[in-house]
Amino acid sequence: MSKPKGFEKPIGVKDYLPHAVSKLRTIERNVLACMERWGYEQIITPTLEYYDTVGVASATSDQKLFKLLNQRGTTIVLRSDMTAPIARVVGSLLKDHPLPLRLSYHANVFRAFEEEAGRDAEFFQTGVELVGDPSPEADAEIVALAIASLQAAGVKSFKLALGHVGFLNGLFEETLPGRTAEQELLKSCLLQRDHVGYRRELQALAIDESLRHELADILRLRGGQEVCEQARQLSRSTKVQQAMEHLCEVWDVLAAYGVQEHVLIDLTMIGDFTYYTGMTFEGYASNLGFPVCSGGRYDNLLAGFGRPAPATGFALKTTRILEVAEEENRRLARTIILYVPNRRAEALAAASKLRADGRIVVTALTDESSAARAQQAAGSGKPYVHQGVAYEEWIVFGGREGGGRA
Repeated sequence: MSKPKGFEKPIGVKDYLPHAVSKLRTIERNVLACMERWGYEQIITPTLEYYDTVGVASATSDQKLFKLLNQRGTTIVLRSDMTAPIARVVGSLLKDHPLPLRLSYHANVFRAFEEEAGRDAEFFQTGVELVGDPSPEADAEIVALAIASLQAAGVKSFKLALGHVGFLNGLFEETLPGRTAEQELLKSCLLQRDHVGYRRELQALAIDESLRHELADILRLRGGQEVCEQARQLSRSTKVQQAMEHLCEVWDVLAAYGVQEHVLIDLTMIGDFTYYTGMTFEGYASNLGFPVCSGGRYDNLLAGFGRPAPATGFALKTTRILEVAEEENRRLARTIILYVPNRRAEALAAASKLRADGRIVVTALTDESSAARAQQAAGSGKPYVHQGVAYEEWIVFGGREGGGRA
């Protein structure tokens, strides 16, 4: 392998230039503020975790984990999600705090992919975890907050698809009893949203034609509350009935929130983490093929950290939202203060005062002739350009006193 060039970086990671960073920080700030208004407190966890604890519990496959050895030979990992690290904290540092807990975060996470198009090895997530409440009300709160967070991030057009792992698990256990490998194959197709592959696998199964049609019909189970009723008629499995009852209650609470226009029920939705135990969802923005948020219920994860508790949550794919979020109209004007050497103290004092007032101020040493030209530019109606950067406002200490504004 050839030595990387000085400007090269590993595949799957990005440099974020100032404009993108400004937009990313705006999204982060607005979303975290939204979450705080809903009662969620921010938490920060380490980038590095032990493989045998958080690495295993994350449910990210081994080949997608970045693993390292520390000086003692212990395997550690770069965190691949935030849910497992937060579960570790809830079971340790927060073990004496009463439930429910509402926690939020913004962090970079890492997953190793095989140079797949559009997949980043490092990306940012902003999300929440609601720990200690098993109710449909809690699941609905998470979905409603995901909607509010996407709006706070500047995503104008999106839909959230809700499913329930209990529906598919119950249906497949009833229709394909004991055939675990075939069940997992069908679930894998649904997880990849590969409906053509799902129908192909159904055709290959040695089952009655009526059962084949029944399993193919679940691809049509997308819509509103009527989908829950259709699913109840499809199977008498206790697991299916309980899943549909829970999902219908979530739907009713979302109606009370007034956000049903952003939501549809999709019973082929199963979530991409094995720790999901109930309701799951994904959010899609217009004109973007990848989901911009995902979440669901994971009632078994906390037990692995010594504090069994139901939990539900979601994460915004903050890096992807950069592509679809609308820019905020307001932008602070940039001011430049130009000064000649014998006016330095006055100029820098003026800059400090303006910065204390929240202004963006750049200072630059100049000479008398340049200061005079800057004064002449006042009143032109155009920004003042200094070293290739345009400034809406400028103040000059030198030559004639004063300044200008575009």
